[in-house]
Amino acid sequence: MTAARRIDPTGRLAAARPLVPGVAFSAVVAMAAAFVAAAHGGPVILFALLFGMAFNHLAAERVLAPGLAFASRSVLRLGVALLGARITAGQIAALGPGTLAGVAASVVLTIGFGILAARVAGLGARFGTLTAGAVAICGASAAAAIAAVLPRRPCHERDTAFTIIGVTTLSTVAMVAYPLLARALGLGDTEAGVFLGATIHDVAQVVGAGFSISPEAGKAATIVKLLRVAMLVPVVVTIAVVARRLAPAEGNGGVARPPLLPGFLVGFLAIVALNSLGLVPAAVQEALGDASRWCIVTSIAALGVKTSLKSLGEVGRRAVLLMVAETAFIGAAGLALVHVA
Repeated sequence: MTAARRIDPTGRLAAARPLVPGVAFSAVVAMAAAFVAAAHGGPVILFALLFGMAFNHLAAERVLAPGLAFASRSVLRLGVALLGARITAGQIAALGPGTLAGVAASVVLTIGFGILAARVAGLGARFGTLTAGAVAICGASAAAAIAAVLPRRPCHERDTAFTIIGVTTLSTVAMVAYPLLARALGLGDTEAGVFLGATIHDVAQVVGAGFSISPEAGKAATIVKLLRVAMLVPVVVTIAVVARRLAPAEGNGGVARPPLLPGFLVGFLAIVALNSLGLVPAAVQEALGDASRWCIVTSIAALGVKTSLKSLGEVGRRAVLLMVAETAFIGAAGLALVHVA
C-alpha cells in the first residue's frame, strides 16, 4: 500500500493543485509584460515586475499565495538552470586566457567593491552582495540566483525587487550610452564588443548594444557576456558556502542550512556540459532558452505581486547611489580590460 502511494501520481497532483491559481496569475502578468515589451519596446523583466506590483493587494489572498511563493522561488530556479543552454565551454575558451582572466577579475573586484561600499553606506554586506552580483554578472537573472541562496530576512523580497529594477534600468541606459562612448573613445569593433560585453548588465541589452555597432562587435560582446554568465556558478557557490557558515552564528536554530551546491546550479552545469559536448540540438537549445526566459519573467511577475511600492521607497537614496557606483566601477574595469587584453 505504501509503495502504491509512492508511485501514484494523484497525491502529487493534489499537492500541486493549490499552486495553480498563483502560478497561472503570474504567467498572465508575464504575458502582458511580454506583449507590451514587444509592442512598444523596453525590458520585459522590468515590465513584469512593475505590472506585478500593481496587484500587490492580492498577495495575501489564500487562493493565490501558495502559487505566488512557488513561482517566485522554484520557477525562478528552473529558469536560472535553463540559462545553461546559452553557453558552451568552447565559446568561453575562444576568448583567450587574457580576456578570461580580465573578465573574471572585473566580476570579483566589482562584487568586492559593492560589499565594501554597502558596508560603508550602512546598507550591509548582504545588500552589497546582491546588488554588486547583479551588476557584475548578468543583471536580473543573477539577482534572482543570488537571492535564492542568501539567508532570508524580512526585507529579502523588497531588496531583490529593488535590485532588479535598478539593474534593469541602468542596463537600459548603458545599452544606449555605451556604444556612443565606445565610438567617442575610438575603439575598434572587437574592442567595443569586449567593452560592451564586460560592462552592460543584462544579456539582451548587451546583444542590442553590440549589434548596433556591427556584427563583429555584437558577436564579441555576446561571447564576453556569456563568460560573465558562466561566472554565476562560482559566485553563487561561494555565497552559498559563506551563508552555510554564517547560519549557525546568526541563530537560525532549527532552520535548515542552505545546500552547498543548490540544485538549480547543478542543473545549470549539467546543461552546459551537455551543450559543450554537442548533445543538445540547436532547436532544443532555442527551446530551452525560450523556456528560461519565460520562467524568469513569470517568477519576476510573482515577485512583483509580493512587493509593495511603499516598501521599495524605504530602501533609500543610498541604495540608488550604491548601484550607480557599482555600475561605474565595472565600466571602468571594462575599459581597463580593453586596453590590457
